Amino acid sequence: METTILFAPLVGALIGGFGWKLIGETAAQWITTGLLFLAAFLSWIVFFRGNFPDDPIVILKWIESGTLSTDWSIRMDRLTAIMLIVITTVSALVHLYSFGYMAHDEHFSEGQNYKARFFAYLSFFTFAMLMLVTSDNLVQMFFGWEGVGVASYLLIGFYYKKPSAGAAAIKAFVVNRVGDFGFALGIFALYMMTDSVDFDDIFAEIPHIAEQNLHFLWKDWSATNLIAMLLFIGAMGKSAQLILHTWLPDAMEGPTPVSALIHAATMVTAGVFLVCRMSPLMEYAPETTAFIVFLGATTAFFAATVGLVQNDIKRVIAYSTCSQLGYMFVAAGVGVYSVAMFHLLTHAFFKAMLFLGAGSVIHAMHHEQDMRNYGGLRKKIPYTFWAMMIGTLAITGVGIPLTHIGFAGFLSKDAVIESAFAGTSGGYAFWMLVIAAFMTSFYSWRLMFMTFYGKPRGDKHTHDHAHESPMVMLIPLGVLGLGAVFSGMLWYNSFFGDHHKVETFFGIADAEMHSDAGHGEADAHGDDHATDDHATDAEHASVPGKGAIFMADDNHVMDDAHHTPTWVKVSPFIAMILGFGLAFLMYIRRPDLPGKLATQQAPLYRFLLNKWYFDELYDLIFVRPAMAIGRFFWKRGDTQLIDGGINGLTMGIIPFFTRLAGRAQSGYVFTYALGMVIGITVLLTIVSMSGGAH
Repeated sequence: METTILFAPLVGALIGGFGWKLIGETAAQWITTGLLFLAAFLSWIVFFRGNFPDDPIVILKWIESGTLSTDWSIRMDRLTAIMLIVITTVSALVHLYSFGYMAHDEHFSEGQNYKARFFAYLSFFTFAMLMLVTSDNLVQMFFGWEGVGVASYLLIGFYYKKPSAGAAAIKAFVVNRVGDFGFALGIFALYMMTDSVDFDDIFAEIPHIAEQNLHFLWKDWSATNLIAMLLFIGAMGKSAQLILHTWLPDAMEGPTPVSALIHAATMVTAGVFLVCRMSPLMEYAPETTAFIVFLGATTAFFAATVGLVQNDIKRVIAYSTCSQLGYMFVAAGVGVYSVAMFHLLTHAFFKAMLFLGAGSVIHAMHHEQDMRNYGGLRKKIPYTFWAMMIGTLAITGVGIPLTHIGFAGFLSKDAVIESAFAGTSGGYAFWMLVIAAFMTSFYSWRLMFMTFYGKPRGDKHTHDHAHESPMVMLIPLGVLGLGAVFSGMLWYNSFFGDHHKVETFFGIADAEMHSDAGHGEADAHGDDHATDDHATDAEHASVPGKGAIFMADDNHVMDDAHHTPTWVKVSPFIAMILGFGLAFLMYIRRPDLPGKLATQQAPLYRFLLNKWYFDELYDLIFVRPAMAIGRFFWKRGDTQLIDGGINGLTMGIIPFFTRLAGRAQSGYVFTYALGMVIGITVLLTIVSMSGGAH
């Protein structure tokens, strides 16, 4: 079953990419989509079945080189099971949605194979992502990691005739390579320290690694902190955290189904998955986990501020994704990996629905993406409106405070914020996340009000002819809507537990939770290890085994999160209400206020509209110097030195000697006789000066 889940998308990609000429493009679309639904169905069976094998499922012997011996195998545990349902479910629904969204795409009418190629790319991306999450060793994970990068390049740049799409694809590829270089260095370091790339071997050696130092660049570093930081750099690139985030908004140049697949639930969560998978290492790297918390909180705040002023509907949701990923990293950084995975799961449902809902709006408005040209669409496209409303209620965190009743984002986001308060003693991360929650509510309701309420704006003909999307696009919205409403309530205890006991994902744990309980057996990793609260002393932790997941004896963050003050528990709800109220005031009651505020606060508005000028800063620091160096080697090196040298030879020296040689070939006998005499004279002179002949 697990093998079928892994290889079904690959078979679909091969059929769609190479077999479409034999079976036709329509058949290729149906086959790729059908195989994804098969993989999704089997993934849910694996998810609910829960009895995972102790040993990985070996597909084949992969690499044998010196001491490096690694198999291509499938690692099945709770963490893998969660990622399987996220990836295959969203991908299957995106495949189905694409039937309607891409049916009348102008690019599909330009020639054959566009439809089959698009669906083949989607399936190939899904296969690469499944390779990543089912890996049992770092080399296999890196293979899937890079495969996802290639597939994202192909999908983001699918409209290859658009210069902006090509530039966005290259940008995503290059920025991710920066992070991937750090990831590769981390893999090299772990292999050097453990002589293995298999997870079980590495986890068993972590207590010993924690006692050692590594010399890197200019000094010696704690081995666990250095390796964890290198791995996290890879996660930063793939999950678009601050500094390596600039590719994510530009990636909106790809078709909207691509945005939902890559940027909602799959590729961008790979970094969170990596940190959770390597949690045994992270527990011995307190400086790195502190940095993860700081950067995650800063990313959540930064992306939320930029989302406040964006006008492209897809870019608003893209910055929302960037912000929500920051929440996940904060939870992982404080050691409550189960909560990070909980938010990853719920986020997959409501964010995919928001992206697909935005695609339905764009489809209705004839590919218009500027929200300033929307307005009054809720009666034109009512199903899309209600789908977007459910997604907005989920992402803003609507629910009943101090209960486990609410939309998906209400429960998972509250769990993250409570964990941040417990893990940082109410410090920087907690306040950044609460402020980000306020801004998330504001820009999410701003999107709803600008799109569906008020008077129609923009082109009147476009608005008059706006129509609801076909059923093939609305069905995925309905399915995702169920997840956005119920997933938080269904699995809250499974991931976060309560203050009396921790409940595992597939049953109630034997041990009760107490004041020094750890991360909880409700997590999603498949590896059992006991650690100090981000311990640095190896003797305080046990070697990870095959039991429950993320179970730590001394990390009390999860238990403390359940005992946070009431004002902490209700702070996200209050932030949500304030954000809604401000958006309602500015875009319903006083729609003139946003323009006046933008004029009065012009520098701040431009700062946020230009995304804190990160792109301009990188252009100044990296792009322009690189271009200057290129121009120098082009003009000075290639043009003057190389071309100039060759031209000098061909235009000056060589013709000079050619003319001399031409004169020697006069055709007169006395000229040749004179040459012979001179030659003999020279030879005799050389012989005489060298001492004569012997």
